[in-house]
Amino acid sequence: MSARFTGRTVLVTGAGSGLGRAVALAFAAEGGKVVVSGRTAATLDGTVALIEAAGGTAVAVTADVSRAEDTRELVRRTVETFGGLDVAVNNAGIFRGGALAADFPLDDWQALLDTNVTGVLNSLQAEVAHMRSHGGGAIVNISSNLGPHVRIPGLVGYQVSKAAVSALTRAAARDHIADGVRINAVSPGAAESTMSLLPGETEAEREVRMKEQNPLGRISAASEVAAAVLYLASDEAGSAVGADLVIDGGVAA
Repeated sequence: MSARFTGRTVLVTGAGSGLGRAVALAFAAEGGKVVVSGRTAATLDGTVALIEAAGGTAVAVTADVSRAEDTRELVRRTVETFGGLDVAVNNAGIFRGGALAADFPLDDWQALLDTNVTGVLNSLQAEVAHMRSHGGGAIVNISSNLGPHVRIPGLVGYQVSKAAVSALTRAAARDHIADGVRINAVSPGAAESTMSLLPGETEAEREVRMKEQNPLGRISAASEVAAAVLYLASDEAGSAVGADLVIDGGVAA
């Protein structure tokens, strides 16, 4: 294992489980000092325990990204704890579906926009505010193949929210590259997380479904998505600005 992030501070939102936890573990394994954030202290503590058991360094900070004051406090505590902020991964998100556009519940629509879109903007604004006055940094937003690249019926709210994340990423990347802040996105498809399970579906049933629906014949491993995130955050991707890296086994190809 390399140590691309030794001496760097990394903030990961939505890090209590799933892809966020995998990303946090991957940064810690490569030497990063990781702040894991989310709304549930118990799951964040679980991520910290896994990182520390593997010899890494991490702390947990609870925050709700839909609240701008929370994201500002999150960045403040990150800097206070580790002395700076070099990399941020805006992964926190929710999923709502099950209705066509004309019937989509407005409460679900608003919840998706509040967390998936405004939450990314709140996080990004707090992160850039620090980075642009402290030598720059790298930000990776977690979008999705659904919305920016693929559309399927019944997921209009989620797809619109993730299309907005993709557009926000590109716009912010152009706005802030002159500040030394590189902003990119990773757009996973069905991956190793509960979000890729249909209601009532088991992991074994998902495996069968993916053999039919995914050109690769399987879901993406969480480690594969994490590897894409780490690449975009690393110096190796120094000229990647406004990129949207799709990791979905060929569904959007």
